[in-house]
Amino acid sequence: MTWVGLVIALAGALGYAFGAALQQYEAVAEGASLRLVKRPRWWIGGVIGFVGASLHAVALSLAPLVAVQPISVATLVFAVPLAALMYGRRPYKAEILGSIAVAVGLLWLMVLVPAHNVRPSLGSGAAIGFIVVIGLIVLAAELVANRLRGPGKALVLSVGAGAVTASVSTFVRAVGGGMNGDWGRLLHWFTLVIPVLLVGAVVMLQRSYAVGYFGIAYAGVQVVDPITSVLAGAILLGEPLPTSPSTAVPAMLAAALTIGGTITLGRLAPDHSQPVGVDATRGSRSLTATSDLV
Repeated sequence: MTWVGLVIALAGALGYAFGAALQQYEAVAEGASLRLVKRPRWWIGGVIGFVGASLHAVALSLAPLVAVQPISVATLVFAVPLAALMYGRRPYKAEILGSIAVAVGLLWLMVLVPAHNVRPSLGSGAAIGFIVVIGLIVLAAELVANRLRGPGKALVLSVGAGAVTASVSTFVRAVGGGMNGDWGRLLHWFTLVIPVLLVGAVVMLQRSYAVGYFGIAYAGVQVVDPITSVLAGAILLGEPLPTSPSTAVPAMLAAALTIGGTITLGRLAPDHSQPVGVDATRGSRSLTATSDLV
């Protein structure tokens, strides 16, 4: 069943990436406000993203967190070029290289984690503590982001979004992975928490997208989400982590590659939702000339 879960996770991740690119385009145009509900393309992106998230939830009921979460990372390579195409431009070389570096680095980190399909078990006390920790991360991200602009703000907001998204995956895994055909397990307060956390994740995602740096915002979510999920799976759900010293050096190299890719994405000029004229295009081009040379 693990391989079935991984295939479903890949389909869901591709849908999530496409939906995210659509929603980011609209979030830059309208900002992270209620005006977004009047934008049909934002709704289309939301529906596609919801289908992707639903497939991700199904995958989590069939395979452990440490096996499913890395699949979503690979879609970063597709999400950034999709966002570029939304603005009628070709992806910059730095966007492609940065996305590949983040995806490869994270996948490298994730394969170091042993994937054993243990039945998840999460107590109410641990679950409440986890929610409090996620809430503190979001609060800290908001406070810091209010003092920043540009890629720094997008990155900090994406940290909060990634943490909330990871909490959704953790509770979905706790509920779905522990069912074993017993639908009565759905009658638990964990099930009620999932949609609340999901709404919080959507709000945080739109705020990070609205800054205009889709590459770094999406990469930030893809970095924080799987790492937080793996830690939650190990600490809260009893899923194993690598213990061999031989994995330390590869893990540091993979982390360095991921950080380097994220920094590369952070150097890019923001996307703009409105078409620009020839003069503006030339001006924007000068801002990203260094990126094209990478």
